[in-house]
Amino acid sequence: MSSPPPFGEKLRAELGSPRRARGLDSSPRSRVWRAELSGTPVVVKQLIEGPEAAGRYAREVTALRLASRVDPPVAPRLLGTDPDERVLVLEDLGDQPPADDWVIGYAEALARLHAATGPDDIGLLPAWSGPTREDIDSFLGFAQTLGRTVPTAVPTAVRTELDATVRTELDDLVNRLAHAPGHALLHGDPCPGNDIHTGSGVRFIDFEQAALGNGLMELAYLRIGFPTCWCATAPAQPLLAAAEAAYRTAWRQATGADVQDDLTDACAGWLLRGDALVERAHRGTADHLSKLPHGDWRWGTATARQRLVHRLGIVGEMTTSGSELEHLGRLAMAMRGAMLTRWPALEPLPSRRP
Repeated sequence: MSSPPPFGEKLRAELGSPRRARGLDSSPRSRVWRAELSGTPVVVKQLIEGPEAAGRYAREVTALRLASRVDPPVAPRLLGTDPDERVLVLEDLGDQPPADDWVIGYAEALARLHAATGPDDIGLLPAWSGPTREDIDSFLGFAQTLGRTVPTAVPTAVRTELDATVRTELDDLVNRLAHAPGHALLHGDPCPGNDIHTGSGVRFIDFEQAALGNGLMELAYLRIGFPTCWCATAPAQPLLAAAEAAYRTAWRQATGADVQDDLTDACAGWLLRGDALVERAHRGTADHLSKLPHGDWRWGTATARQRLVHRLGIVGEMTTSGSELEHLGRLAMAMRGAMLTRWPALEPLPSRRP
């Protein structure tokens, strides 16, 4: 039997006493219950003691309050808080199965979430942080281990020059991402499972990693394979195109402006991040790309090698001749080919979520 939700005097005075509480599955960083307050179903969430627990709690509370500006809603209503115990009491949204074309409603809701904030909100949440030059070193080190810096048919002297060109492209990419304009309300982990499908649309939960930044960094999730998620999927091309169009339409309706730029930089940024091959508890602990030549590991619906092969292919396809990342694109396709030659049993990402 799970322990009852922590409901101190402050919450009891505001909301009453919870009844019929039952524990739900949750991440190692939190405990979650379904309960009733005066006959109304609610969800009680407590962020347990651990690294950055207070910061994660503050992010979630702030993000939920900012998201509450959006109508129709894109997040559950925040009914009460207890900062001392890091407890949130939330509207219970139920649990409907997603439709086959779920990515379209997901993308539309994501755009409206992103549009909740403006320039006056800068500073209320941390700024989004992108890949670093350490990520570049790790990525190029993995390419070298594969024996793929640039295509091997290129003469050695030219190949050396092109290697430097790739690094320059990546340095410029990291700089562009660090200065990407935008003050969108980013969820931080907009994964299948953190989207609740209701009769009135998709709503997002679990805002512990919320930030402000450029919405393209999360719109890219659909194309690059949900990089921070256990549920890595690759929607079929017609659904992907419809979802990205739905995002752009919803953003225009909410802000009166068109989405600026394409997704190339955002997808390339996710490709560089070795930490996007492991679950959150293992991020920042090792150079995960350097482990791939020696072993593979499964996380959720796919292995690390499957995830990386998908990302390499996407970036290779997006970086056409004459683009700012043309040489990276060539390298990505060469790396993808080398991985499929070395590990021919690698399968594509699943097209459907479990």
